[in-house]
Amino acid sequence: MPKPSRAHRRPDVTVVDLIGGTEKRDLVVVDPDPTWPLTYLHHERRISAALGSDAVAIEHIGSTSVPGLAAKPIIDILVVVDDITAEEDYLPQLNATGYQLRVREPGHRVVRTPQLDVHVHILEAGNPQIGEYLLLRDHLRRDEPDRDLYARTKRRLAAQDWPDMNAYADAKTGVITQIKERARNKQ
Repeated sequence: MPKPSRAHRRPDVTVVDLIGGTEKRDLVVVDPDPTWPLTYLHHERRISAALGSDAVAIEHIGSTSVPGLAAKPIIDILVVVDDITAEEDYLPQLNATGYQLRVREPGHRVVRTPQLDVHVHILEAGNPQIGEYLLLRDHLRRDEPDRDLYARTKRRLAAQDWPDMNAYADAKTGVITQIKERARNKQ
């Protein structure tokens, strides 16, 4: 579990709570869409207005943040907060802006739009996963062979039948680990 950036107001959750349970969704990987960055900017403004200084950072992450990369048409956004356990600092504000809680797990929360086209990952400042998201994104933005490898992998996996998106995401772990290792070696 990541170390908190400061003392938590309360203990964090200890189990994964998948609000609404497991969902079977069609997985489609599409060609890059030039509107993805604009969609991100729209949601970044909404989130920033809702959270103000409670948002330590807001970043576009995931495949839609990488120009030229095929992706599921879901915008992934990273929001960094000071204390993940202080949900009163961010969750009601995001709910009021139209995002719905989907995942509550140790060190991580996810809210999303009702249309399921935007996923907002909330992490605490100092969580090592923040650097992992940015390492992968930044490397894929610069490295065409790894970007192509990742696109091929995603298309191949999306063509398979998965019980839910988490199983699909887990299946990508091996190639993501390889890509991040190459990224670290180039730093």
